[in-house]
Amino acid sequence: MHFFEAIHLTKKFNDKEIVKNVNLHVEKGQFIAFLGPNGAGKSTTVEMLIGLLTPTIGEISLEGIKVNSEKFRNKIGVVFQDSLLDRDLTVMENLKTRANLYQNFDSEYFNQIIIKLELEAILKQQYGVLSGGQRRRVDIARALIHQPELLFLDEPSTGLDIQTRNKIWQVLNEIRKTKQLTIILTTHYLEEVEYADYVYVLDHGEIIAENTLDNLKKEYAHDQLIIHFKGSSKFCDLIERNNQQIGQDLKLITNSNIEAINILDDLKNEISSFEMRPGSVNDIFLELTGKEIR
Repeated sequence: MHFFEAIHLTKKFNDKEIVKNVNLHVEKGQFIAFLGPNGAGKSTTVEMLIGLLTPTIGEISLEGIKVNSEKFRNKIGVVFQDSLLDRDLTVMENLKTRANLYQNFDSEYFNQIIIKLELEAILKQQYGVLSGGQRRRVDIARALIHQPELLFLDEPSTGLDIQTRNKIWQVLNEIRKTKQLTIILTTHYLEEVEYADYVYVLDHGEIIAENTLDNLKKEYAHDQLIIHFKGSSKFCDLIERNNQQIGQDLKLITNSNIEAINILDDLKNEISSFEMRPGSVNDIFLELTGKEIR
């Protein structure tokens, strides 16, 4: 039995399938990323996984415990795109109010989370007057208060500066190591997917690819060699499928560093400069979901 799993997860609204036969298998301590464009069904899937939406078809369980039970809810933490906290209460009032909902509240752990997320200086401030980055750190603390085993992050970094994102991930990665916290993330910041153990790519409500990030890169993200020539050059031999000539520049898909070196050596007298760009999560995203704006 898997630590957390969803089987044949499907959601229909007015006979339209928003999520179609999603199967998810997660082991304890894993970091799972959902990647997909707007409207792909990521948030709807997460809402079913945490019990906010009832699937039209499918089953969800955490260590054999069915979704919507009190025991299930006590084992998960959730950071939504929009905060659930009271804007008129102070940070401490908000956190204590949430802490009182759980029987296994540990005040020592609570204090550690406050320190790790650097919230001491704002505990007496009203939540509503905080900056976006400050509010998000409080939201993370609220989700971690009861020491969940599984944490859902639904686009938690949207609109945040890089310093805040780095702090949040520093804390979460530390807790993953010390507590074997399992994380399921949806995000538009593709660089965050680089840390994932396993990636599901969703589009139009379906999982269109899934694998480790390294394997996805091997299949969908190719290295590119971009050559800038001194003047007009003919490179017909290199103009093949997946290669592009733009003015005096040539963009080539390469299979290895050795191949790139050989090409550069052959053309060394005609080249003014070049750059080598490894395949990335962006390439996976565009290859699988297309380049059109949605």
